Amino acid sequence: MSDYKDTDLDQNIKKSDIVSQKHLRHFLDIEDLPKSLILDILDLAESFAGVSGQPVKKVPLLRGKTIVNLFFEASTRTRTTFELAAKRLSADFLNINIDYSATKKGETLLDTLRNLEAMHCDMFIVRHPSSGAAKFISKNVSQNISIINAGDGRHAHPTQAMLDIFTIRKYFPDFKKIKVAIVGDILHSRVARSLMHALRILEVPDIRVIGPQTLLPKGIEYMGVTPYVDMDKGIKDCDVVIMLRLQNERMNSSFIPDEHEYYNLYGFSPKRLDLISKKGIVMHPGPVNRGVEISSEVADGNRSVILQQVSNGIAVRMAILSLSMQP
Repeated sequence: MSDYKDTDLDQNIKKSDIVSQKHLRHFLDIEDLPKSLILDILDLAESFAGVSGQPVKKVPLLRGKTIVNLFFEASTRTRTTFELAAKRLSADFLNINIDYSATKKGETLLDTLRNLEAMHCDMFIVRHPSSGAAKFISKNVSQNISIINAGDGRHAHPTQAMLDIFTIRKYFPDFKKIKVAIVGDILHSRVARSLMHALRILEVPDIRVIGPQTLLPKGIEYMGVTPYVDMDKGIKDCDVVIMLRLQNERMNSSFIPDEHEYYNLYGFSPKRLDLISKKGIVMHPGPVNRGVEISSEVADGNRSVILQQVSNGIAVRMAILSLSMQP
């Protein structure tokens, strides 16, 4: 007997699965996506959000497909939410442990890809420390394989940006009426880069980036944002404040004096809640460094939506996986 029931939820998903007329073979970056496609993905994710509350947390959209997590960097949230998303779409799923893979024995990346292709895989979800790695892989795989960028160097993290704007839309449906601040290590953050592109495409009128001068890229204004070095001025009256992790693995001590001083200047302390709008929310893509970027009181408080971001990541990634597998 099948585990799947033809419920109203399933019907809604089947209809919304074809909401976009564009073929999304790869999902590599947000920069060049049309606004209509971004909204299509958000709408499709909305229909998937109810799956987690069902007795059987699965729909059969990708039954018979094989998806591979190919992570060359450590990850918990992104890797596991992609795995859950694929399994809830009924795909067969494989995690490749790079530390024990043939690439550690001298095999080239292309040889690894060729061997996985020979196993008749349908999609690779790629995280890599080098910027442009996902695009390189997309140009060197068979035509029938889709590539999803799960983060490449300092370049992009498009699915994180999508789940962040999905979370924002839950609280502020009209993107044209909000103020958003991104705080912290803007220089090294692929999340910040993808978020800035997404917010600009969605026509958010006031996008601010806040951090010490050493962590703000030169010429950042060209991305349609306003830079601030004073956090209190930067978050004033904002509806959404997105805190970023200090990327210590990509910097040296010259970027900040010390973590204690950084928290005093750029950490989200409870008193800073009074500076944002009355309905304002605080976000963080994780992992959270408590007492460095954000206090525990704020991270665990009622203005924080950090755990909602994690939950929303499953629905958003289900949407992206299903659209990328369209025939």
